[in-house]
Amino acid sequence: MTDIVINREISTSPEVLFEFLVHADKLVQWLGVSARIDATPGGEFLVKITDGDTAVGSYVEVVPHHRCVFTWGWAESADVPPGSSTVAIDLERTPGGTRLTLTHSGLPTDTAPGHRAGWTYFLDRFTNAGTGIANPPVDVSPIQEDS
Repeated sequence: MTDIVINREISTSPEVLFEFLVHADKLVQWLGVSARIDATPGGEFLVKITDGDTAVGSYVEVVPHHRCVFTWGWAESADVPPGSSTVAIDLERTPGGTRLTLTHSGLPTDTAPGHRAGWTYFLDRFTNAGTGIANPPVDVSPIQEDS
């Protein structure tokens, strides 16, 4: 198993960014085309990333404006089945806004490069959404070609 860690500096507050992790209408501004979530411990995390890819898990920990943890996996995947890995997103206030740290743990080693590329793409979109920049429709084809 492998863990990936990605850090970002984002020029807005943790309070603003946190909303994009716990409200379906804001989550889909950066992470997919539709979502059904209940951002409470044990609550559902289901995000249709594209027409063919759905992430499935549940919320584990939700600390307003600081931390959001949910399990992660892919519907109908044997490699990373629903809820088989864990994503933790930590938000730390900085003088310039927020330091975001995403840790995706428990990934099969051979799937880590694709997940890292995917999270890099989606964290660019998260940064845009959190700073008021509209994202174009999700296009994961370059990610799938690079993986």
